[in-house]
Amino acid sequence: MKIIHLDKNHPLLLNQLNDLGFTNDEDYTSSKKEIEAKINLYDGCIIRSRFSIDKAFLDRATNLKFIGRVGAGLENIDCDNAATKNIELIAAPEGNRNAVGEHSLAMLLSLFNKLNRADKEVRNGIWLREENRGIELDGKTVGLIGYGNMGKSFAKKLRGFDVNVLCYDIKPGVSDENCIQVSLSELQERVDVLSLHTPQTELTKNMVNTGFINGFKKNFWLINTARGTSVVTKDLVESLKAGKILGAGLDVLEYEKTSFENLFSDDKMPEAFKYLINSENVILSPHVAGWTIESKGKLAQTIVDKIKAKFC
Repeated sequence: MKIIHLDKNHPLLLNQLNDLGFTNDEDYTSSKKEIEAKINLYDGCIIRSRFSIDKAFLDRATNLKFIGRVGAGLENIDCDNAATKNIELIAAPEGNRNAVGEHSLAMLLSLFNKLNRADKEVRNGIWLREENRGIELDGKTVGLIGYGNMGKSFAKKLRGFDVNVLCYDIKPGVSDENCIQVSLSELQERVDVLSLHTPQTELTKNMVNTGFINGFKKNFWLINTARGTSVVTKDLVESLKAGKILGAGLDVLEYEKTSFENLFSDDKMPEAFKYLINSENVILSPHVAGWTIESKGKLAQTIVDKIKAKFC
């Protein structure tokens, strides 16, 4: 079987697939149109996020048996169309779930203890103790929306704290020793912290908007290490200003699909984003929650293991 690799990944991916007898071609520079012209020659395709795999691409992939995405989600692939062509879709959420769980916890603890603000002040010769008094996680109720690989990893990390962990998920029966599944209304009634762990779907796009936020009984903290499209930024900002959301840790932003650096020109920066980057109760990171040294290898290994189980 021949596999084309469209993004660079950990070298173990190529090495182990070679050892398993696959023929591996690498093409990290050709345009999508150029790849489409030769995709019919391949049985498998490995990609991260270089471009979307849409119907036009799949129509030309007449011999394709699988697509491996070295990442947690499959939102850049036309999954429905792939299914009609019996193309196996392979993702690797097991590979970076631990990293996402750790990053979510790091963001939450940093927000609670004002670490970014305090660090900046001390570096500038400012020593303010009372103003940087933090709050403790113990005794709080943490709510998770989405209880798959990422949500379960975060819940496991919270076991060392005296907290209540609740989750809402569209799949029934996901409760385990680390988390109790509840209705969305109960989640909104009880939580002090909300953390998102959902894939990008039509159900999750613009999910966190003004109406959703105001449905929470308490003022709460928001962590998003899932997808930027899930949060309406201008509604988040209005809720931060009003104090309904006490602070936010955002590893993902709705602006990611644009040329991010261009946002920093005066005429292109949305007002809502300008507020976020100047807020002391907001922590931002560049979609790296699942992007650790260790997860790079784990993601690749997960893809190899799944291909081996299915096609060897």
